[in-house]
Amino acid sequence: MNAPDRLPVPDPQALSAYADEAWKQRILPALVDYIRVPAKSPMFDKDWAQHGYIERVLQDAAQWVESRRVPGLKLEIIRLPERTPVIFFEVEATASGGSGQTVLFYGHLDKQPEFTGWRSDLGPWTPVVEDGLLYGRGGADDGYAIYAAVSAIEALKAQGTPHPRCVGLIETCEESGSFDLPAYVSALGPRLGDVGLVVCLDSGAGNYDQLWLTTSLRGMVSGVLKVQILTEGVHSGDASGLVPSSFRILRQVLDRLEDARTGALLPPDFHVEIPQDRIEQARATAAALGDEVWKRYPWACGNDGTPALPVTTDPVEALLNRTWRPTLSVTGVDGFPELSQAGNVLRPYTAFKLSLRLPPTLDGNSAALKLQQLLEDNAPYNAKVTFHADGRAGALGANGWNAPSLQPWLATALDAASQAHYGAPCGFIGQGGTIPFMGMLQEGFPKAQMMVCGVLGPKSNAHGPNEFLHLDYARRLTAAVAQVVAAMP
Repeated sequence: MNAPDRLPVPDPQALSAYADEAWKQRILPALVDYIRVPAKSPMFDKDWAQHGYIERVLQDAAQWVESRRVPGLKLEIIRLPERTPVIFFEVEATASGGSGQTVLFYGHLDKQPEFTGWRSDLGPWTPVVEDGLLYGRGGADDGYAIYAAVSAIEALKAQGTPHPRCVGLIETCEESGSFDLPAYVSALGPRLGDVGLVVCLDSGAGNYDQLWLTTSLRGMVSGVLKVQILTEGVHSGDASGLVPSSFRILRQVLDRLEDARTGALLPPDFHVEIPQDRIEQARATAAALGDEVWKRYPWACGNDGTPALPVTTDPVEALLNRTWRPTLSVTGVDGFPELSQAGNVLRPYTAFKLSLRLPPTLDGNSAALKLQQLLEDNAPYNAKVTFHADGRAGALGANGWNAPSLQPWLATALDAASQAHYGAPCGFIGQGGTIPFMGMLQEGFPKAQMMVCGVLGPKSNAHGPNEFLHLDYARRLTAAVAQVVAAMP
């Protein structure tokens, strides 16, 4: 349906000016302080409660919001026993602010671990502003979200623009799979209200030239695959040729899952038929981005001095590979000594941390069970082969998400906001990452529209070294979000 006439409508230039001032004067200083805090997610900091870093960024964000004194805004830090805390805020609708539906803003404050390879003058906990980019862990993924969301609401109030009821849910275990979030969604259910629009600010962008709407997210199974052949290490000269290498056995086991030559996942159970509308959107996005789809990554140079190559240079296939096709990554190893300490010893075991990205519509828990069976059954040489998934809260794997069809009002509002604040139409792109919250919200509010967007554009490198937040893009996104919220019927 079309949005009803509503006066006054927001002035895009005024929204942009407000967002610019908010970022320069208030949001950027807050994010500089936020980056300094190593608030690693519980999966990477088992003693997170004792260390107090998550508590610090939570309190800092809450105090910042309360200091803004937004008319009608109420904020709480909510704690359930034995769970990471969340921030919940709500702002009542203006008198002429719509039909009673709610806008739900989502973000998180926990961070990925440090990782290696940071530029010598940068670091995960060292905020640096350079050439319009804020470097440091977590600013773009996703510490800015609560500050941008509240500033978008403020921008509307500054103009006297009517707006619907808004609530915010900011969690602190997203990077661990959001295992605590279902309990909070259940506990807060009555207070969330009739959610008509979800604004998730934890996603990515195809470029920095337009507003990008995320159309899908992959699911994931992560866990540890371990192959053990001995109870202790032995002299390699004495045993090699007789005792099989645990690494070679692990390679054989992984060959059941992945074609090592192409990277394609072999079992059909991990594939789905890609919807035709997503294929068409991938073609349109590939036409807009071209080779930047794959050139955006920090390729090393080969032995001949030319850059390394991707799995495919076809932009359409590249987009579908990273959004709708399952892929395997090895993200960690155990059982190996450091190179400087590697003697002539045949190691007793090899362990890999696996990250299996799944198509958006595949059930993550079922995939985890099938993966475990595939890897553990009929072990070569009768070795001890185990796979332990990282899943928690009763689920071994995380589900992906496929966005519902856009209602006309939202499609119109997104394009208008992109044109107003970026000078280009709204783009549509699937993302390869996982945000478990989106599937939960889709189940709980099946009629809600989804504005999933974010600032993780080319080379922003979330989770890796030199992560940055593109400040101008984030400012424009804040203004665009405000404009879309005001358009909600």
